[in-house]
Amino acid sequence: MNTKLIVIPTYDEKDNVGPIAEAVFGISPQTDILFVDDNSPDGTGDLLDKMHAADARVNVMHRQEKSGLGRAYIAGFKWALERHYEFVFEMDADFSHDPGEIPHFMTAAENADLVLGSRYVDGIRITNWPLSRLMLSKSAALYVRMITGMPVTDPTGGFKCYRRNVLSAIDLDIIQSNGYSFQVEMTHTTWNKGFCIAEIPITFVDRRAGYSKMNSVIFKEALWMVWKLALRNHFRRKPQVVTSALSVMAPEESCS
Repeated sequence: MNTKLIVIPTYDEKDNVGPIAEAVFGISPQTDILFVDDNSPDGTGDLLDKMHAADARVNVMHRQEKSGLGRAYIAGFKWALERHYEFVFEMDADFSHDPGEIPHFMTAAENADLVLGSRYVDGIRITNWPLSRLMLSKSAALYVRMITGMPVTDPTGGFKCYRRNVLSAIDLDIIQSNGYSFQVEMTHTTWNKGFCIAEIPITFVDRRAGYSKMNSVIFKEALWMVWKLALRNHFRRKPQVVTSALSVMAPEESCS
């Protein structure tokens, strides 16, 4: 059995799922993929079933309705834990996350419990974004760090690799966020439990097919979730405990 699983939520991603699976397997053949499809009206789910029939490394979870990014990932994480994967990735279907980075994540995971792909380590690595969206993203990262004290440069990023021990230690049923703030809440929960977090630089490329799922509800959820996380940690500026045998790091440092 492969030890790596990449969880990819999908909604209307028919044009992307085949190419992204091919790209992942081209870089990392000993990897499984779990597509979590929210009953896409464009036929994504049917195509994924055909892909599964052709390649056992492709797995599909069909959900009955569109219930959000966070719920999709939580369902995928539980699926991964039941099947004893050691490394569980989050990745988008739209090629904004480069499958070519997977080996770099695995190298970093040798000395970390959670590896974050950062757009803002050693400069800014974003392609095809307008200045307004870049400024919003950078401001959000600063906002999270100022309020929570969590020392990561890109807390809203969605390209990640968790070790199994992290997901096993988190009560996934109490994770509240469902939009992009899900990324902040999961990373903050991991950090607050004292696990070792590493960041590696990635280049983010805006989607080449499909459409963005961002809306005002998701934005407002992210705005208030940061304060809930700070309150949950009693406004401490450091983790409550040290769970990992590896040290909790600042972005510019390395876990050892």
